[in-house]
Amino acid sequence: MLNISRFKTISILVALLIAAIFSMPNILSESQQRTVAPYGLRPMTLGLDLQGGSNVLLEVDKADMKKQLQLQLASDVRSGMREVKIGYSNLQRLADGGVSVKVTKPEDYAAAEKQLNTLLQPQGGGLFDTGSATNLFAMSGSAGNYTLAVTERGLTAKIRNAIGQSLKIFEKRINGLGTAEPVIQQQGLDRIVIQYPGLKDTKQLLSILSGTGKLYFRILCEDQPTTEGQSPPQDCITHPQKDDVDRARSAKIANGNGGVLTEEELRALPQMWVQTGTRATVDGADLTDSQPSFDQNNQPVVSFRFNNKGAVKFGKLTAENVNRPFAIVLDDIVQSAPVINEPIMGGQGQISGNFSVEETGQLAIILRSGALPAKFQVVEERTVGPSLGADSVRAGFIACVVGLIGVMLFMLTPYGLYGIIANLALLGNLLLLIALMSVAGFTLTLPGIAGILLTLGMAVDSNVLIYERIREEWQNGRSALSAIETGFKAALGTVLDANITTLIAAVVLFGVGSGPIRGFAVTLALGIFTTMFTAFTLTQFFVAVWVRYNRPKEINL
Repeated sequence: MLNISRFKTISILVALLIAAIFSMPNILSESQQRTVAPYGLRPMTLGLDLQGGSNVLLEVDKADMKKQLQLQLASDVRSGMREVKIGYSNLQRLADGGVSVKVTKPEDYAAAEKQLNTLLQPQGGGLFDTGSATNLFAMSGSAGNYTLAVTERGLTAKIRNAIGQSLKIFEKRINGLGTAEPVIQQQGLDRIVIQYPGLKDTKQLLSILSGTGKLYFRILCEDQPTTEGQSPPQDCITHPQKDDVDRARSAKIANGNGGVLTEEELRALPQMWVQTGTRATVDGADLTDSQPSFDQNNQPVVSFRFNNKGAVKFGKLTAENVNRPFAIVLDDIVQSAPVINEPIMGGQGQISGNFSVEETGQLAIILRSGALPAKFQVVEERTVGPSLGADSVRAGFIACVVGLIGVMLFMLTPYGLYGIIANLALLGNLLLLIALMSVAGFTLTLPGIAGILLTLGMAVDSNVLIYERIREEWQNGRSALSAIETGFKAALGTVLDANITTLIAAVVLFGVGSGPIRGFAVTLALGIFTTMFTAFTLTQFFVAVWVRYNRPKEINL
């Protein structure tokens, strides 16, 4: 084991050289880093706590969710009664978010109750759910007068499911920007916190996050309002236009109030009516792709493509409404309202609306990632300054240096020359760890620095086990060379057991944790692999070189 071949020697030296090259960008200036970037050399990505960035806290808009559920429930009651041919009257939306309906014929009461019971929408329980049924709606009343309302337990379950879906959608949207390891995690029952490292302005982040991504294609009502405040025709709903919304947002940003409009501000905008319900509509659920592009006039647009089902629906909509305007509605805002000149049967189209190139890129990301199941309100938005991050980097660097010096002194005191060898292997371990994190693009956070410090301590643990086993073999009467060789072999199993148990803990932390916890787990897991490599390759190599040139007769441990 102590006879190191020339090939193994060259391999170890080449590995250390490559690690040094890939670690080098971490000590270069920004201009020097840009110079070496084309060669695949890049520094470790720093997290929000180290380089600054944007932090946004979002909350499910419960009022909007109740409103949408009420609209959905009223529509389901109407279509359900028509489906089973039951006469009804006085279908009303109540102020508390419920819906009431009156069945006209007594002989239909039983059938009506059975039909309404199918609309209660059982919700999936959480991990610790008791197993009892949780319905989104509850029905009350008798003798033909029935009321359906949202239940608190049902609403809680709906919010929980919406949060779970939204976490995945937000991750797709932000990853579409090319961000390395953003922090996206649930906070409490109905909130999501998103941290975007390196972004000094939350405007771009909010533009990606604020929209639900719900896309509709709807035919305009024939009778458009001629005066402000005019009631919409039956089966028509109102939407503001994109140009009006953009102007209102720009004015709000100019006043230093951010760019997110409230419901009251949206209702105050000039509006147009869009027909729904009585004519064929198509939504974005059938989109398969969306990309930023340019039209024939070189104006930025978003190109989209439907699946087969969506293509058929879109073709039918356009074929039945030639020479009529139809609205492209995204998040209840009319993006554009072109006239259908001819049927569009290919399942492809474009969304135009005085977009900038940046807006088309963001819109394409939102459409590709899918629609959010709920609307979110911005509870908090703040920017973490780079000065705070610089202080964290400085403190973390000092902690690493102090920890490294402490560990090296600890190894020198009892082990002398062998401690020097262990310290050389420790430096090689640190070099390999930094190189791996730089190449793989893992994000370094403050917990990640803690993982590096823990790795340094665990690395010398392996050397302590090896050296103590060598000492034991020497004291049992073996020769110096035999004791060294047997010590390395005998300690292998113990070192493996110790590191595998720690690796299991790191895997569990990565699986159930998020954000900084995952950063710590990744650093710890990589440190385990580099520790195993250096303990039985690098340390053994240095010991073998020393043995070859000194041929020791005694073990001074």
